[in-house]
Parts: sequence; C-alpha cells; structure tokens
Amino acid sequence: MTEKKHKSGFVNIVGNPNVGKSTLMNRLVGERISIITSKAQTTRHRIMGIVNTDDMQIVYSDTPGVLQPNYKLQESMLNFSQSALGDADVLLYVTDVIETINKNEDFLQRVNKVECPVLLLINKIDLTNQGGLEERVAQWNEILPAAEIIPLSALSDFNVDYVKKRIVSLVPDSPPYFEKDALTDKPARFFVTEIIREKALLYYQKEIPYSIEVAVELFKESDNMIHIKALIIVERESQKGIVIGHNGQALKKVAAMARKDIERFFDKKVFLEVFVKVEKDWRNHDALLKNFGYRPD
Repeated sequence: MTEKKHKSGFVNIVGNPNVGKSTLMNRLVGERISIITSKAQTTRHRIMGIVNTDDMQIVYSDTPGVLQPNYKLQESMLNFSQSALGDADVLLYVTDVIETINKNEDFLQRVNKVECPVLLLINKIDLTNQGGLEERVAQWNEILPAAEIIPLSALSDFNVDYVKKRIVSLVPDSPPYFEKDALTDKPARFFVTEIIREKALLYYQKEIPYSIEVAVELFKESDNMIHIKALIIVERESQKGIVIGHNGQALKKVAAMARKDIERFFDKKVFLEVFVKVEKDWRNHDALLKNFGYRPD
C-alpha cells in the first residue's frame, strides 16, 4: 500500500493598503489572526496563520499594505511585503474594484517576476457590476499576464472556497514546516498587542492611531486567569494626554474593549492594566523598532 503524500507550502498575501488582505487571511485560516479596521496601515507585521489537515499544512502570511515609506517603521513594513515575494509557494496578490490599478508599479514589476504561481484576487466585487468587473479583469490581464484572476468578496465569503481549492491544488508535496497543532508563528503576547492596537485604531482619530505602538510588560497565566500589563507608546506628550483622555476615560474605554476581545481570543478571564508612555519619534528609532519586532534580531 502506497503512503499518502503530504502537501505543505507558504501562501503569501500581498497588495496595497485597504484592499481586504486581512479579512481574506482570516477567512482562509478560519480564525481571527489579523486585526481589521477601515484605516490604512492596520497591518504592520508579517503574520502567519497555519491550516493543518492530516495530509496537508498551508502556512498563510498576511503582510502590510504596499506603500512609499515616509519613516523607518514604514520601511520595515515594506520589507515584510517584499520578503513575501521571495519565499512563496503560491502568491495571492489582492486588489479590489476601487483602487487605482497601476498604483505602486515597482512592486507590481516584482510580482511579475516571481517564479511561483500567482492568484490575482479582485476583492469587493459587490461594489461593482458585471461590466465594471470585466473591464478590471481585462486591465489586470495586461499588467500581470501570468496570473490567474479570481473575483471574490472576502467580506461576504463569496468565492473564497474556490480560492482555497486552487491553493490546495498548487501547494507542493512536502513534509510540514511547523508542528501539526500550530496555529501561528507568533507568541501569545503578540496577539495582545495587536488587539489593543486595533481598539486604539478604532477609538482615536487623525494621526494618533499611527503614532501608537503597544508593548506587553507582563503576561502571567494561571489556571483561570491571565494577568496582563501593557504599555501604549506614543511619540509626543500631547498625544499621551489624548490617549488617556479626561479623567482617564479614553484609556479606560480602549482597555475595556481590548479586554473583552483578549478574553474571547484566549477563552479565559483577563485582568488587564494599560499605561501610556512617551518614546519620542519611536517610528524612526532603530533600537525601538527592533524591540517591537520590526527589525530582525
């Protein structure tokens, strides 16, 4: 009796900001791995979500939206996106029916040169009509002629199953890269920081969310409780006042929202303490960026 072959591969998701990469990632993985807001640059890291069956392991990677960097943090975000072009077994280039098609041409030229199969996913098709979609498909055929184009709506889960089937058919035969019970390559603390940062993105306005980073100082787990102490880091004293709010109300609100999601994520009671600290110009500070996981060790 022949042994059943095992398939494994890295399926990397790239594209411009706000096209729905993180929504798609969560659909493909079946878990809420990536945070989602309507603000651009929500995803800052390269985040892996691992799907296992008896004879297959697919390692999905969500990446930051491609942009022209204005500071060192954005340079690191772009590096995460570019690295995803080099180690993919299958590349998912996500666009939508709204964005300017030839945005970030340099990156598109690099996508054209990758040697792995490319699935070009046109998202948010519920926002256009058949004629508009056909026009988009024709334009993308010119730009990425080797790619297989699949229209979908990640938000309403339309055609996502078909994308999964195409991925399974393209992933190579290989032993697993991670333990078969692994869900992600990130530690528990990472998801705490992401959940708190998501609530900050949703709650605060203007430039404040983009100036925020989150660090976990304490993560102590017992049988029935997790005690977490987290820092919200901002760039200026004036931002600290806004994040805390009058009588601490803004910070309390964000912490309460985050605690509920953290409890849901870990399925355990959480005692969460959140403080605010100023680290001047942290987005351009190499050592701090390394501490926050934006630079390699």
